[in-house]
Amino acid sequence: MIRVIVADDHHLVRQGIRALLEKADDIRVVGEAADGRGAIELVERLAPDVLVLDISTPRLDGIQAIKRIRTLGLATRVVILSMYSDTTLVRQALQSGARGYLLKRSLTEELLLAVRAASQGEVYLSPGISGSIVDELMAARAGARGSGPSDLLTAREAEVLQLISEGHTNAAIAEVLTISVKTVEKHRATLMSKLSVHDVAGLIRMAIKRGMIFLEK
Repeated sequence: MIRVIVADDHHLVRQGIRALLEKADDIRVVGEAADGRGAIELVERLAPDVLVLDISTPRLDGIQAIKRIRTLGLATRVVILSMYSDTTLVRQALQSGARGYLLKRSLTEELLLAVRAASQGEVYLSPGISGSIVDELMAARAGARGSGPSDLLTAREAEVLQLISEGHTNAAIAEVLTISVKTVEKHRATLMSKLSVHDVAGLIRMAIKRGMIFLEK
């Protein structure tokens, strides 16, 4: 039996994903989370085989959640769900350790295939992701592409960047991350220096570029 946790900030989406997964005799949903941090807490507590995770979850985005799982040494494999087939996001997800990347608009039996593949340590990509994107991913993994300034961020800096972009105050960020307000201020200054921006608007633009937040279409 493949044990799965579903993480998405939209309740109806989670319920739809759960219903689809529970059609299968070999898959059981053991938990749900509404944001990235909640997903990590459930993974630590329940040790599922697979985490099905929206790439743009609040408080900790999908990319950072994958990195946190790897840092903690957890065996759970991650399948990313996204509305976007943007090359940069797909590349970041796979390089971070995702075992699947699915487009939400094409969610059908594909999700079952992706979960089964991930549980076996294999990678599944939605057919909506073109061959040219896959080619670019492979080239990037071989080191064909250089790193931009945003690739130089530490995991903590990336977390702070996301929380800033979501509108949290320094005090609120300090509470979420269990660090001091002074440390948050230092991270904010470091972010502006590394990313060559001078205000919160610039940080938000960078967060959008990194796929931490999205503009409504």
